Amino acid sequence: MADRLTFLGHSTVLVDLDGVRVLTDPMFGHMAGAIRRQVSPVPPDALAGLAAIFVSHGHWDHLSMSSLRSIPGRPLVIVPVGLGRIVSKAVTGSVHELRAGEVLALGTVTLEAVHAEHSSRRSLFTTSEGALGLLISGSTGVYFAGDTDLFPGMAQLAGRVDLALLPVGGWGPRLGGGHLNPARAAEAVVRIRPTIAVPIHWGALFPMGLRRLTGQMFERPAEDFREAVAARAADVDVRILQPGQSITLGGSAGR
Repeated sequence: MADRLTFLGHSTVLVDLDGVRVLTDPMFGHMAGAIRRQVSPVPPDALAGLAAIFVSHGHWDHLSMSSLRSIPGRPLVIVPVGLGRIVSKAVTGSVHELRAGEVLALGTVTLEAVHAEHSSRRSLFTTSEGALGLLISGSTGVYFAGDTDLFPGMAQLAGRVDLALLPVGGWGPRLGGGHLNPARAAEAVVRIRPTIAVPIHWGALFPMGLRRLTGQMFERPAEDFREAVAARAADVDVRILQPGQSITLGGSAGR
């Protein structure tokens, strides 16, 4: 299988690297309430052969129990400390909790949990579990930020990341604290210095009926991010992927 990365909408990304398949934050349907997925569904056979699923935190648009249940096979599910119990109820495979800085070997790649600056309480009835990003290291280094704002240790990723997956938007007209908007995501690029940056967390989820009223508003974050990176880090290649589109890893993405 060729090394590639496939964007599946919102923060759901399929990474095929060195024979290992890792899926991030599976969210295939509608969110709780009136938030609706506006892009094509993901066929289950596209997810065959997963080695691991990484859940960055417990918010509803990142931890979808129905999406986890729909995934074939018994892949390892990796979650921040505090989410293991709730996720174990939705999956048949093993669940492994990680803290920031901990490393897990998975075949020919390593998975390192990275701090994320994000409040991650799932509801009023749960504790505040941690939020994490993930650095997947093999022949290519892929950083998945999850949900985060800028944090001091982000610059320590410089030299280790070939391709950065950075959130640039949300699923409504406002973006609360603990998130990167296009300008702050461009600052993250300046700190991390990847070869390629791919914007995520934009354009897939909208409050019911709101997209029709606001036209292209929710499609702007990715383009705004491209423009912000061009102004501050012109040597970084920004690739905007539509849901279902892929980018080849290695070559232009490699060190």
